[in-house]
Amino acid sequence: MKTIALGMLTVLPLLAGSFRASAVKVDITPETPQWLLGYAPRQSTGVHDHIFHRVIAMDDGATQFYIVSSDLCLFSPSVYDDVAADLQREIGIDRKQFWWAVTHTHSAPEVGPPDIYKMMLKGRSEHEVDRQYTQQIKASLIEAVKQARASLQPARLAIGTGISQANINRRARDVDGKISLGLNPDGPVDRQIGLIRLERPDGGLIGLVLNYALHGTVMGGQNQLISGDAPGVVAAYLEQKLGGTVLYLNGAAGNAAPIYSVYPDPKSGHLSEFRVLLGDRVLEANARMPRGGDDVRLQADETYVETPLKQGLEWPAELARYAGAGGARIRLPIRFLRIGDTVVWAAPVELFSEISIEIRKRSPFTHTFYSGYTNGWLGYLPTAQAFSEGGYEPSTSPFTPSAEMDVTRHVLNFLQRAR
Repeated sequence: MKTIALGMLTVLPLLAGSFRASAVKVDITPETPQWLLGYAPRQSTGVHDHIFHRVIAMDDGATQFYIVSSDLCLFSPSVYDDVAADLQREIGIDRKQFWWAVTHTHSAPEVGPPDIYKMMLKGRSEHEVDRQYTQQIKASLIEAVKQARASLQPARLAIGTGISQANINRRARDVDGKISLGLNPDGPVDRQIGLIRLERPDGGLIGLVLNYALHGTVMGGQNQLISGDAPGVVAAYLEQKLGGTVLYLNGAAGNAAPIYSVYPDPKSGHLSEFRVLLGDRVLEANARMPRGGDDVRLQADETYVETPLKQGLEWPAELARYAGAGGARIRLPIRFLRIGDTVVWAAPVELFSEISIEIRKRSPFTHTFYSGYTNGWLGYLPTAQAFSEGGYEPSTSPFTPSAEMDVTRHVLNFLQRAR
């Protein structure tokens, strides 16, 4: 079979109709109290709604690809590395074929060692890691990926977009110019909904990937109930309406809050209303999408951006893989998944929306989606302007003002070469 070289990528000609897909959902709700991540240390006292691993598997006949989204706040890249190594050893899945994202709910348990979290947010993770729950998370994920691989079936794929007003810029500005966490209706925010629909040949839904930028902070630090927060509630609502698995892939939510944010409980936070604010907008966008096609090609790749580490910080030894220039620079991994004329790029950071919007505007692809909180967490990645303004995110970021340009230039160059 003749191969076709496209720049750095090699593509194998495929037979139309060889595309397969599957979706798996696994409950990861803990049975015992757990330390919750995202605010000051606090332990869970009960469960508001269950949390899950959701896995989407795709196979074009030459390449298999697995996307996982878990109802968790964040975890260290070292946790991703452990699971990726286990998957490669046990069933031969290369790390480029495996993405593990989180919905970023702030009402879910901690998983794994704190690493960057401990360095940037001192005092929040002084307690012992629950190794048993961490192992449960890893083991259940590996089994879910295996199940997804075994469940692959003939499928069709469609891409679509929509708009939702469920989020808002959270960098509030006072009369003296001081920036604090709040609500800023005049600030930039990415309100695009990105959809990847996987359906059976008869049109029945296998799985839907929902990409939208939204901090999982409807409920604040007073809440002690396990919950998927808005992303989890919306995914469950859509699954009830559509009949398949809905995988929530968070976007550039570094400066994007839900329009109701940090309330003490689900009722006062209007949590159920996000089924309308976001869920119904997804249903509308999904209804507009044409029937999917089965002539699908997948291309997965990985690159690294080196950018300076903020002065005065000591990089964790456990994350040596992500350090460059003797520890003075961050080696940031960027992933790409190309599906025809659509590309999804991903990074283990809380990216500011202006950066993802700029890259989407200048991308040579018809659709460009960004997946945040993917394959670990290396902190906030704000814009250069945000660093000059100050505020919570730049002060707790390991990056410098040059990170915005370094990432933007590198990603756009890669997309141009791939196109």
